[in-house]
Amino acid sequence: MTTRTNSTPFEARHDLAAITSERRQLINLAYRLLGSLADAEDVVQETYARWYAMSPRQREGIESPGAWLTKVAGRICLDMLGSARARRESYVGEWVPEPLPDRTEWISGRSGAASADPADRVTLDESIAMAFLVVLESMSPAERVAFILHDVFRYPFADVAEVVGRTPAACRQLASSARRRVHASQGLATPKARQADIVRDFKVAWEAKDVRALVGLLDPDATAVGDGGGLVSAALRPVEGGVRIAQALVEIFDTAASEVTFLERTVNGQPGLVAQQDGVTISVIAFDVVGDRIKRIWAVRNPDKLRPWTTTTSPSSHT
Repeated sequence: MTTRTNSTPFEARHDLAAITSERRQLINLAYRLLGSLADAEDVVQETYARWYAMSPRQREGIESPGAWLTKVAGRICLDMLGSARARRESYVGEWVPEPLPDRTEWISGRSGAASADPADRVTLDESIAMAFLVVLESMSPAERVAFILHDVFRYPFADVAEVVGRTPAACRQLASSARRRVHASQGLATPKARQADIVRDFKVAWEAKDVRALVGLLDPDATAVGDGGGLVSAALRPVEGGVRIAQALVEIFDTAASEVTFLERTVNGQPGLVAQQDGVTISVIAFDVVGDRIKRIWAVRNPDKLRPWTTTTSPSSHT
């Protein structure tokens, strides 16, 4: 992330297309760091604002615009992570990262493919899974930034140090500590096809209000977390234990004002469910499947976090 000046014309090295082509990378980075697509988009907007606030001579002196943009975005995220902790202390109930639809649904959810900006799509892989993002929430801001930049985006610790404001050796220790947290949280890997089968069986059992079947699919020590953000009803504390979760799920179904439809969807790259009522998405549900049992459930009901899901394609095209 160094700067230099050479005789190559500025327009040839820093044309608009070259700068804006970094948008996808920045969105990917900021979403992983913040767990919020809305916040990630704000970070990218601010990053570009700082780029264009510089004089042409200043921009010309930057050897790698992509590296500069990444460094600035990382620093903005680091600042936001500090303030986010304070904001979440006043958040009503549990806070869950914003769920993301499958790429194809993300495109169709932006008022048609013609208006979709490919740079807005977040690459879905293991570092975007809900379980992974939840573990990131337990880290300090510096740990999170060092780990994501080095382990996920493969930046050398010398560059990470410029973002975090610590020595490369200190950043190495931060990333190592974060890595241990991630490894400690990981259970027995379950093939995605098997995960999909278990989520499908869970959907069928829930629709049938079959408590026994639900208990059989849940780990005895399973945890379910709801996020309503104080805007809609949701459990203010995690529900623990397979039996309690199964009973609570059936009770939710029994007390629903109108019929609830469950759709199988890809949520943050993993098999999940979307609940709709009268054609409106009311909840996006992510799962952590360990072995052959569901270990954790995250039900996001906060409408502010469901905007990418409100105009996805019709149920018939995905059932």
